[in-house]
Amino acid sequence: MNFEGLDPGLAEYAPAMHSALDPVLDAHLNPSLLQNVELDPEGVALEALPVQESVHIMEGVYSELHSVVAEVGVPVSVSHFDLHEEMLWVGSHGGHATSFFGPALERYSSFQVNGSDDIRQIQSLENGILFLTKNNLKYMARGGLIIFDYLLDENEDMHSLLLTDSSTLLVGGLQNHILEIDLNTVQETQKYAVETPGVTIMRQTNRFFFCGHTSGKVSLRDLRTFKVEHEFDAFSGSLSDFDVHGNLLAACGFSSRLTGLACDRFLKVYDLRMMRAITPLQVHVDPAFLRFIPTYTSRLAIISQSGQCQFCEPTGLANPADIFHVNPVGPLLMTFDVSASKQALAFGDSEGCVHLWTDSPEPSFNPYSRETEFALPCLVDSLPPLDWSQDLLPLSLIPVPLTTDTLLSDWPAANSAPAPRRAPPVDAEILRTMKKVGFIGYAPNPRTRLRNQIPYRLKESDSEFDSFSQVTESPVGREEEPHLHMVSKKYRKVTIKYSKLGLEDFDFKHYNKTLFAGLEPHIPNAYCNCMIQVLYFLEPVRCLIQNHLCQKEFCLACELGFLFHMLDLSRGDPCQGNNFLRAFRTIPEASALGLILADSDEASGKGNLARLIQRWNRFILTQLHQDMQELEIPQAYRGAGGSSFCSSGDSVIGQLFSCEMENCSLCRCGSETVRASSTLLFTLSYPDDKTGKNYDFAQVLKRSICLDQNTQAWCDTCEKYQPTIQTRNIRHLPDILVINCEVNSSKEADFWRMQAEVAFKMAVKKHGGEISKNKEFALADWKELGSPEGVLVCPSIEELKNVWLPFSIRMKMTKNKGLDVCNWTDGDEMQWGPARAEEEHGVCVYDLMATVVHILDSRTGGSLVAHIKVGETYHQRKEGVTHQQWYLFNDFLIEPIDKHEAVQFDMNWKVPAILYYVKRNLNSRYNLNIKNPIEASVLLAEASLARKQRKTHTTFIPLMLNEMPQIGDLVGLDAEFVTLNEEEAELRSDGTKSTIKPSQMSVARITCVRGQGPNEGIPFIDDYISTQEQVVDYLTQYSGIKPGDLDAKISSKHLTTLKSTYLKLRFLIDIGVKFVGHGLQKDFRVINLMVPKDQVLDTVYLFHMPRKRMISLRFLAWYFLDAAVFSSVLAL
Repeated sequence: MNFEGLDPGLAEYAPAMHSALDPVLDAHLNPSLLQNVELDPEGVALEALPVQESVHIMEGVYSELHSVVAEVGVPVSVSHFDLHEEMLWVGSHGGHATSFFGPALERYSSFQVNGSDDIRQIQSLENGILFLTKNNLKYMARGGLIIFDYLLDENEDMHSLLLTDSSTLLVGGLQNHILEIDLNTVQETQKYAVETPGVTIMRQTNRFFFCGHTSGKVSLRDLRTFKVEHEFDAFSGSLSDFDVHGNLLAACGFSSRLTGLACDRFLKVYDLRMMRAITPLQVHVDPAFLRFIPTYTSRLAIISQSGQCQFCEPTGLANPADIFHVNPVGPLLMTFDVSASKQALAFGDSEGCVHLWTDSPEPSFNPYSRETEFALPCLVDSLPPLDWSQDLLPLSLIPVPLTTDTLLSDWPAANSAPAPRRAPPVDAEILRTMKKVGFIGYAPNPRTRLRNQIPYRLKESDSEFDSFSQVTESPVGREEEPHLHMVSKKYRKVTIKYSKLGLEDFDFKHYNKTLFAGLEPHIPNAYCNCMIQVLYFLEPVRCLIQNHLCQKEFCLACELGFLFHMLDLSRGDPCQGNNFLRAFRTIPEASALGLILADSDEASGKGNLARLIQRWNRFILTQLHQDMQELEIPQAYRGAGGSSFCSSGDSVIGQLFSCEMENCSLCRCGSETVRASSTLLFTLSYPDDKTGKNYDFAQVLKRSICLDQNTQAWCDTCEKYQPTIQTRNIRHLPDILVINCEVNSSKEADFWRMQAEVAFKMAVKKHGGEISKNKEFALADWKELGSPEGVLVCPSIEELKNVWLPFSIRMKMTKNKGLDVCNWTDGDEMQWGPARAEEEHGVCVYDLMATVVHILDSRTGGSLVAHIKVGETYHQRKEGVTHQQWYLFNDFLIEPIDKHEAVQFDMNWKVPAILYYVKRNLNSRYNLNIKNPIEASVLLAEASLARKQRKTHTTFIPLMLNEMPQIGDLVGLDAEFVTLNEEEAELRSDGTKSTIKPSQMSVARITCVRGQGPNEGIPFIDDYISTQEQVVDYLTQYSGIKPGDLDAKISSKHLTTLKSTYLKLRFLIDIGVKFVGHGLQKDFRVINLMVPKDQVLDTVYLFHMPRKRMISLRFLAWYFLDAAVFSSVLAL
């Protein structure tokens, strides 16, 4: 903070006071401070100053909990709550740092940071603490060891620092620049110019950097360029403090008066949406510090130097009743901080005392703090007494002098044989990356061991694990990752090996021997491939999406329908979701929810894929629900009994996924509020139980659906926020039950693991086996238990391990608006009868249809795979058989699996993320006919998006009604592309080039030519595709596309949207025309079209000789037509 305008009494502290090594107490020390305080010889307090026992902490009201002496007589300069552990850090004017553990403020560590300058700011990191002094930045461990010490220029006067990410730091002060420091290299990477006299306070949001100047201004700067975007002139004198929360910025400071600077009792509040000031907030104290405390509302805490604290709303009126007083030992409060959990406030005064105020008797500083490491007690070395009567007494406990005589353990050579150690195996990473030239192998150093040091295994049993670290040969080369030895090969992240021919020689059939289509993973944001497959294999959803068509350019429902059509036509070949993901990236809500990953984050695995796919699941259901609401329900989607498929104002997605609920809120005054709502999915809420109690999955699901909780809510009767009991009752069950598992921490993972172990023991015990805690069964015992002759007549032991999830659940709505949920087995069905008959009495049976799991991998961030139960209709269309089968979908790897594998979750590497339960006999309730929504009108003339297009320069003649193509008609097709992302490749040690990631292409121009009729040879489509994405290379020498041709503002071409042109090509494919062109397979792949082979006449393959290279279009045109193509851009 800026210390200008503080009480002049601070100037009485002599410089000698700042030396923490001086045992002499300061002359200005208040004698009352030393009452009941024990001091060590160095003058440091050993015990805290506890609050009187009569103090009672009320829930929700801040009261003083503890006070403690950091350094007697030396003012506290800064306080900071640790963001990773339950600790409070305090820095003094003498350069001394002290940490206190927990709400009891137990002294944890204390050390000197600087011998002369005061500590001006503290920032906690994962591995240590950053301390900023006048011209020094020091990074120290929590115990006091120095990690690095970065000296700044002697002329610098630093006041504030800001951690922009985990490895980048901004440091500012009373100079005309701000330094950017890389914490990994401990070097200055950038220097940003700012206006004099400098910056003393810095804050950050997801939109701006906020810099507070001593001149009273607050500047808003761009996150990338650090340029000033906006500026608020808050105070005429100086700025004391400011804070930002949401769309509000609040500041306090000093105003210029005739006698000098005076504390301004008006807080300046700014709206960051409109970038202007709103009504100032008048407070009843002299504000020196302020912080937002957004617990239930966006309230502000305003602190004065004299110890007065007031809470108020930034957009309301300050109430004098909301003022409480901190009792500092010294005359002034010097610092103030709020914990991350908002449950604790810390105040530091000018006499070296720290006061902790909390709103609960047992507060926590952070929502999720890690465990703090404490020093081991000092053990005095002593020789224990030895009892010679013990036969097993280890003689090594007896200290003996060093001797040169032969020891008794040195056996003669005649009675012993040398047993040299075996050479350790070569590192698996070296074998994986090694390239052979002749008989010599070359590989980069993986740097997993110290130089010239080879560890030896001392136990023979360890050699059993050597096989796991060896790299096995895969059919496409050495591509296995040795650190994934626990993970089955089919679950590992699959990658495409690119060659000179791209994907043409890659054997996808090795990974997929079925006729179902996989999805390619190299496209940006392709982490959602598994969820696309889940939605595709939901028969009502697939039929609904494929019948949908609207005029919206970027409609996810339309693009998903096009992608589903490709999956229908494919016979085992993988498909691309380029167009769907392109539309997905344009949705503002997707960006706001953080669903769009940058290429760097996706490659390095920074994103948490489990949380990401669960947010994506909620987003896609909501988006499809909104897209369907915008259209009138088609006639094809009427129920079989004649009733409407969905109610008015609802959508088909809402009919399938929506669960109608009643939310009841009961205030303690007795008033009850009931409102109706609906949700498309549920999130599991786990009980807080560490006793190992057995919970059925149905119990946890019921707890999550019928959620009861106590929370603060507004009561119209009391006219204020009151503690309320909120309950949720189900009015109507969905047809498809979607569950987000929310296994995002070790706590939830341990719960799944514990319940799976309990379920395993109960299952074995149920069938006659007995599990002992202190006995491990041998392999023969397990085989005996799993054999038909044994007692256990159930699935094998391996199928029972790591299983807690049931294949079916039964739900029943009771008369008193309750809900009964239980696990459902085949035996229950035989007892209760068919589920179809019970549905008439409000009973619903749901069968597990899909599970989406997160495969853990610390190096790449892991991957997402799906287990899907594929129904009879899909097998009938693809393979001509009628049966159901579980499959594993891992991008383009598809493999049939046993049904038990879909519910087995080893939490060490396979974590559940999403569950889909489908109501039994769901398909029979709906009409699942698909009517192609694309009509012939899409080929008729349409307006261009370009503003400057001239009709005299039209390059094509649209089709007339009497020219509509028929089955078997010839259509010439050519497509041109532009590059959105450059190819990523590396050069191997043997000089060969390896493609890591291919370039991302986007279609820019599509031309279709008549193949018959009076206008034969005349184009009827010549569309330039408008794009909103950044183009890296227009490939003008090949495509003829120039910068500006795809911009609607300046283009003179016939510009259309990708969706408009796509519909034209889809209509031509559906009508059965035959396309003639060169290299059409690649063109269709980039456009995202699946064309039957009998509708393609490709000159690449017509003129291809076996075991010879492909002939280029330039050569064919020269040889057959005597024409020169690609000779210049004008020729195109």
